[in-house]
Parts: sequence; structure tokens; C-alpha cells
Amino acid sequence: MALLGASNASVYFGSNKIFEGVTFEVQSNDRIGLIGINGSGKTTLFKLITGEYSTTEGEIYISKNTKIGYMEQHTCRNLDITAYDEVLTVFEDIFEMERQIELLAKQISENPYNTNELIEKQSFLNDEFQRNDGLTCRARARSALLGLSFSDEEMQLKIGELSGGQRAKVQLAKMLLSNANLLLLDEPTNHLDTNSVEWLEDYLRNSKTAYIVISHDRYFLDKVANKIFEIEHKKLVTYKGNYSAYLPQKEERKLAAQRVYDNTKKEIERLEGIVAQQRQWNREKNIRTAESKLKVIDRLEQNLEKPENTPESLKFKFSVKSISGEDVLDISDLSLSFGDKEIFKNVNISVKRGDRIFILGKNGCGKTSLLKTILKKYHQTNGRIKTGIGVLTGYYDQIQQGIDSNKTVLQELWDKYPYMTQTQLRNALAQFLFYGDDVFKEISSLSGGERARLILLELMQSGCNLLLLDEPTNHLDIASCEALEEALKCYEGTLIVVSHDRYLINKLATKLYYLSKDGATEFEGNYEYFLEKFRPFEQITAVKADNTDRINEYKQKKEKASQFRKLKTRVSKTETEIANTEIEISNLEKQLMLPEVAENYEKIIEITNLMNKKRQSLDCLYEQWEKLEIELSNFEDN
Repeated sequence: MALLGASNASVYFGSNKIFEGVTFEVQSNDRIGLIGINGSGKTTLFKLITGEYSTTEGEIYISKNTKIGYMEQHTCRNLDITAYDEVLTVFEDIFEMERQIELLAKQISENPYNTNELIEKQSFLNDEFQRNDGLTCRARARSALLGLSFSDEEMQLKIGELSGGQRAKVQLAKMLLSNANLLLLDEPTNHLDTNSVEWLEDYLRNSKTAYIVISHDRYFLDKVANKIFEIEHKKLVTYKGNYSAYLPQKEERKLAAQRVYDNTKKEIERLEGIVAQQRQWNREKNIRTAESKLKVIDRLEQNLEKPENTPESLKFKFSVKSISGEDVLDISDLSLSFGDKEIFKNVNISVKRGDRIFILGKNGCGKTSLLKTILKKYHQTNGRIKTGIGVLTGYYDQIQQGIDSNKTVLQELWDKYPYMTQTQLRNALAQFLFYGDDVFKEISSLSGGERARLILLELMQSGCNLLLLDEPTNHLDIASCEALEEALKCYEGTLIVVSHDRYLINKLATKLYYLSKDGATEFEGNYEYFLEKFRPFEQITAVKADNTDRINEYKQKKEKASQFRKLKTRVSKTETEIANTEIEISNLEKQLMLPEVAENYEKIIEITNLMNKKRQSLDCLYEQWEKLEIELSNFEDN
């Protein structure tokens, strides 16, 4: 069932075109990732859907059965109620039904005669109450807040006492628990720690609700999306599958467009040669042939579309002025406290030259404080930090305090590197997308993404051989994240990174440390390896304090959880195979339409036979997927 659609929708703000000709349809089973560079119009599209903006041309149409859920409609306005009670406000209709049922029960008990109508009404309301999950709504509210890293104590805090990030989580919980059948999620993983993001991924994957999610978190998009909408060059293009499936499709689309363009240009040149030749002969028949070919050339030129260039992204390379010694950092029994509040203790970390170390842990566990202690911005309570020979340290601050808001972009960079000429500075700034008068902008007027680019540029110019990076991909769009990832991959120095970007961790990490108040646990390898090893470690640690019976129960749960994960992995793998097979069939269909294939009977037979085999494989995959889904559903019910 179509919940939402767009037909040739265009939006202009004055003469500024945001996007044009946008056409799409959202079905009830769609899980859509909406991507595009910053400023491409993603949030504008959301505001069109919610009715805050109107199209300049074309239309957005919404089914009468569609109920849209988005964060802004769940703003926390009553600052005097608890977080838990605020989440429960989404069930006000259910609670009103509950009050009516109680009132009817009282009326029946007070007047037991002639109550048939009251009993009938009570029975109807009871059925409605259960159908709308009235029996579980309170438990679901608590579960959502627990999943978003609220403790039971924090649930009882008043809204006015919560941080901005906690309020955002309350809004997210309300939206997820609302009875909307189409969710609009704008960067939902902001303010969430890794555990909360994983909970949200599971929630969305198991939900029957359709959604469109704007996110720069590529790992998240891999987990929750079955379709990608990309806004690029002011147009929207749809791709099947998750983020990883989108990448080769986009590359193939780009190559196909280039091939069509190149072949059309060659055909035009060939026809122009024929026209020139016919004109030389200058007979009536030749003139008619030339005119006929000119008409073909006109038609080809009218339909000729030059492929758009890839949008500009950051171009940079982190170089080192000098190589450090083999031993970069040795952290022994490190502890940090602020007054009576202990942040962490017994932290032991060994850093060798060339290490790519990522620090993980729950929000508030002290990851940023650890970096600042290494930098000597904070003084440790106990322990030792020994820095190796020749180590030059650079720092990326996630709250962007390292730049002077009163300066212009050019002044800030020039003051840091006075030996560079203005031409050198402006060339460097252009690599980070600061063009023309952009370099004279005051830093106070820059967006978070622009400030991030400036800090990264300063870091690039520093030549440091040890980089401490605190959430470096925050504020960056996907293209910039990928450029940063590539630069760090080629970096010859040493990295210590605090990040929730699991895609980045998977690509770069050689070692992970999980930080808690009792120390830092080391895990070799990337994020996938960490997940494999950390879950059992986390569960075993919790069970140690329990008795033997609980340990046996843990083993059973662990085995069941392992079976469940394997089953989900099989489902996910089958879905990926289905998406890839559909892409292969689509590509074969495109080949049949090529002129050189249409004239080759043997090639047509070959491609047709291959398509039939692929379709048979697709049918088998769908049967396999249905069986796995039934098995997964039965597993969850038990």
C-alpha cells in the first residue's frame, strides 16, 4: 500500500533551486535511508511531507490512511513531569479508554439491574483496549527509555532537569511508540551511545512501521535500510538495498550514463561526417540524405545529457613532519576524579607507532576526559602517562573550542601558520570547500560542518605524528566522512580516536579499548570483532556476581541468543542476495535494450537464458526468505 508519494516536486526559495522533478513512492514495507551532502535538501523534503513547506511545482500526496510521526510534534513542553510520564502522554487515547472502562465497571456495580447496554459497551472498550496494546503500553514506555540508556532513576527526573540530549531521546521514544505508520527520522542517532543505537536498530528492523531516515551513519543505514534515496545535483535517485548495496549501484549508474553519453557523441560525430560528405557531392539525393541525418543529429543532441560531476568533497592528506619512536604512549594505572566523583580508574593502555586505536564506552564513561588527561588539560588523580620520543600531538575537539569565533576563516588559519602565503592559505582552504568570499566569513557564523572542516584543515597543516580525535565525523556529511576515512587510512602516524561511527571503526581500527569506571578492556581488531568478543565478555562479567543457577541460566540464554543472531544473520544475508539478484536482472534488462545487442540474435538468447536462471534463483531466494521469516517469528514468540 502506498503511504506517500511525490510527482515532479520542485522547490525554489526565490531564485535558489533546492531540488526539481522529484518523483517517488513510499510503500508500507519501505525502510528508506535519505542521503545527500549537507544543504542538498533532505530536511526540506521532510518539511514538504509534514506540510510546513509547499512545493513550487508538482505535488506531494499522502494517503488518507497514513499517519506521519516526526520529532517536532513530540516536543516536551511540560517541564514539571517526569521523563517516564512524558513518554506515556503518547498513550493518552488508551488511558482515556481505560478510565471509561473503570467508570463503566463502577456504574455496573452501583446499579446491577438493566446493565446490558453498559456491559456491551464495556466489552467493546475492553476489546479495543487490548487491540491497541493497552495492557503493555506502560511496559513498552519503560523498555524504550531503558533502550535509550535511561536508568530507572533518570526516568523519574523532571523534563526540566534533563540535558538537551536526554530530552531528544524522550522525543524519540514518544515518536517510536506513537501509532504512526510512517516515521520521519532526522539524524536519530545523534545524542545516542553505541548501545542505544544498537537498540534503535533492532527496534526499527523488527517494527512493522515504514520510515524515512536521514543519517550520515553508514553502519546504521546498512542495518536499517532496504532502499536508499539520494538527493544529488538537485534530483532524487532511488536505489534498492542498504548503503553498501547502494554504492556499486551508483557507480554502475554513473558508468552507464557516461557510456550512453560517449556513444551518443560518437554517433553524432559519425552522422556529421556523413552530412559533410553528402554536401560535398551536392546532388539532390545527397542533399536529402544530409537533411535527414541533420534531423537525427538534432534529435540526439536534444536528448543528450552530459553526466554530472561528482559533488566536490574534501581533498586532503595528513602528513607527518617527523617519525616518532616505536613507543608512543604508555598509560599505567591511570585514574581521574573531579572532587568526590570518580570518572575512571586502573586504565592501562599501550600505544605503539602506527596503531589505530579507538576508545569505546557508554556516554559519560570519561572517553573525552581520557583524551584531555593525555593532553594534560586534566590532571590525573593517580597513575602515569609516559610519552615516547619525538611524539608531536594534534587534537580534534568535538565541541570545537580550539578556534577563535571572533576571527575570519582566513585570519584563524593565518595566525596558526604565519609562514604560509595568502595564496597557499587560500589554496588549502579551497581543498576544504572554502571558496572566494567564504574565507572572509566570521567563524561565529559558520555551521557545525564548516567549523569541523576548518579544524581538520588546521590539523592537516600541523604535521603531528599522533592525532587524538574526539568524534571527528560529527557534523560531516557522508562524502566528507569518506574523504576523512581515506586520509586517515593513508596517515603514517598514530591514531587514538573516540567515535560512535562504527563504519569508520570497522575500516580503520587495529585495536579497541572499552572504557568503564573500573578500567579499559583491550580488544584486538575492528568493530565486528569487538561485537563478537564483547557481548559474551559483558554478560559473563555481569553473571560473576550471581550464583551457579544464574550462570546456567546465562548459558542457556547465551545459546538461545546465539541461535537468534545466526538466524537473523541468515535472514539479512538472504535479503542482500535478493537485492543483488534483482540488480543483476535489472542490468541484464538494460543490456537487452542496447542497440548492439538488439541486432545480435545469439547475444539476445544468451542474455535471456541468463535472466531466466537469475529469476529462478530469485524465486528460490524469496521462498527461502519466507521460511526464515516464519522461523524467526516463531523464535521471537517463544
